[in-house]
Amino acid sequence: METTSRVREILSWYPSDNPGTLANLYRLLMHGRLAGTGKHAYAAPLGFIEAVGGKYAGQIPLILKLNNSDTLSKGHSAESAVTGSVKDAVRLGCVAIGYTIYPGSAARNHQYENLRALAEEAKAHGLAVVTWSYPRGEGITDKKGETAVDVAGYAAQIACQLGSHVVKVKPPGDFIYQPEAQKVFEKYNIPWKTLADRARHVVQSCFNGKRIVIFSGGEAKSTEEILTEVRGLRDGGAFGSIMGRNAFQRPREEAIQLLRQVMDIYQGR
Repeated sequence: METTSRVREILSWYPSDNPGTLANLYRLLMHGRLAGTGKHAYAAPLGFIEAVGGKYAGQIPLILKLNNSDTLSKGHSAESAVTGSVKDAVRLGCVAIGYTIYPGSAARNHQYENLRALAEEAKAHGLAVVTWSYPRGEGITDKKGETAVDVAGYAAQIACQLGSHVVKVKPPGDFIYQPEAQKVFEKYNIPWKTLADRARHVVQSCFNGKRIVIFSGGEAKSTEEILTEVRGLRDGGAFGSIMGRNAFQRPREEAIQLLRQVMDIYQGR
């Protein structure tokens, strides 16, 4: 398939990366129904990727998650949460590694150190880096703060600064957590009342839109709620969505139809 101008533009945002890493980013950008558009719709099955790696290697761009988010969220150390390696990702023919950080956690600095080292190793092997950036932990005293628009934007930017090619965050909520941030939003008339506005702020927080930002599906929702949310994210410049429970907890045909509808939205239909 011929490279599109949009894909060439996105690849130009990563001038320091080696040809191997750029080739794997190309594989991500040129796969599936959204190939060449710069948009993404991911399905995130539970379980270790090696179970499907041998069957689909070379056909579907696979991302190997190197740490267990559930283990991290229960307060275990960053080391005990690691369940895979860069060597595993190379052996399985993956295009990228994945890693979760919790910017609100007391262990965040150690998580940042791990991600920085893993990103350096992954890039040396020609792999891309995908980071789940969820600002949970002791530093966020209000549950709504985990998805506040200012916190979500900062969490996404941290992932970019640590070398991520693709950043995954939750859809930003209608809430500003930090009083200082509230003053800035008001002073500069930064719009944030609609989901499109908030998504646009998060994307702009990622090197002014020059990193791929995708949004999680979040808690279980009705089909119409999901599609309404995806339309808002698209209108705000989101690069795509990733579906976990909202796809895999549905009957197979219903889940496939939902994912098709999500892709249609990102295609502008």
